[in-house]
Amino acid sequence: MTLGVFGLVTAEFLPVSLLTPMADDLQITEGLAGQAMSTTAILALITSLLTATVTRSIDRRYVLLGFSILLTISNIMVATAPSFAVLLAGRVLLGIALGGFWTMSAATVMRLVPEKSIPRALSILFSGVSAATIFAAPLGSYLGDVIGWRDVFLLASLLGVLALVVQFLTLPKMPPRGRATLRTLVEVISRPRMKFGLFSLVLIITGHFALFTYVRPFLENITGVATAGVSGILLGFGLANFIGTYVGGALVARSLRMTIALMPMIMGLAGIGMVSIQGAIVPTTVLVAIWGMAFGGVPVAWSTWITRTVPDEAESGGGLFVAAFQLAIATGSGVGGILFDASGALGVFTIAGMLLVGASIIATLGLRTSPVPATEQA
Repeated sequence: MTLGVFGLVTAEFLPVSLLTPMADDLQITEGLAGQAMSTTAILALITSLLTATVTRSIDRRYVLLGFSILLTISNIMVATAPSFAVLLAGRVLLGIALGGFWTMSAATVMRLVPEKSIPRALSILFSGVSAATIFAAPLGSYLGDVIGWRDVFLLASLLGVLALVVQFLTLPKMPPRGRATLRTLVEVISRPRMKFGLFSLVLIITGHFALFTYVRPFLENITGVATAGVSGILLGFGLANFIGTYVGGALVARSLRMTIALMPMIMGLAGIGMVSIQGAIVPTTVLVAIWGMAFGGVPVAWSTWITRTVPDEAESGGGLFVAAFQLAIATGSGVGGILFDASGALGVFTIAGMLLVGASIIATLGLRTSPVPATEQA
């Protein structure tokens, strides 16, 4: 499962580190190139809402294998795309694979490990996100400069093949569970806590991806670092994110509420701090690492929140979690692109940082994180 996450998130985030060469090659603006992120997110959103229903009669093992096949095809299409339209078509397939896989992930983890081990298992699962961040951001930026952005996506397609083989050899058969209908989604989202929780999550992820999608242009245009410097700073982000995933798991075990509220506050203050120093390389590098470490705890904390809030409908709850996450990615990268073209990187980072601080305050004041009693689950 972690390898599948690694391959999917690597493909999803590669445009972040390759935004400039992709835009130059396809003769489009960086803001438009950033829509490769939002397109994937929109399809992942739609897929996350439909996956449990459409595949409700299929063994979960085969569903997960199918998403790894789509991952491979998507990367090959992007690597060979003669136009931006074909590139977007490839990103559509990635969105389907991404949304479907994430929808199944938390529910699958719940079936593979004992209940007491779920937070730790989710930390391991999301370490695939952190590892992908290390690969997709700094290494993607470096390899794009050496071999070209298209060959980087070809390499990413090999990750899809590897994930498919390993999953075929290791995943057990998992017959579907739960009702898994569109009506179930409506019922789950109508439960106490869900609407406010998903709203808080959307605010946090929107702020993060407005920052993350345009971090390379920020570093190049504001901080003034070259490609090698961008790769080094993004490597620091990825390593800190990897550490933050495990730190987040430990914090969740102590206080889920504290973890959910603290992480976006740190991220927002880091973004605002980068704007305030406007170009100092060393402080910017430190703030990027702090931001990365804080974000490492966000998916772990919120996935744990889902398992506690709707334990009886983990797949449907996971679908709503992914839908909220992908809606926020699409909003963050899409609106961020508009802001970037209008006011530059400083405008994007200022507004995103303020949004994250506000989201932290909202979550602190209103989010409930204790396990839902069985009488409230239906």
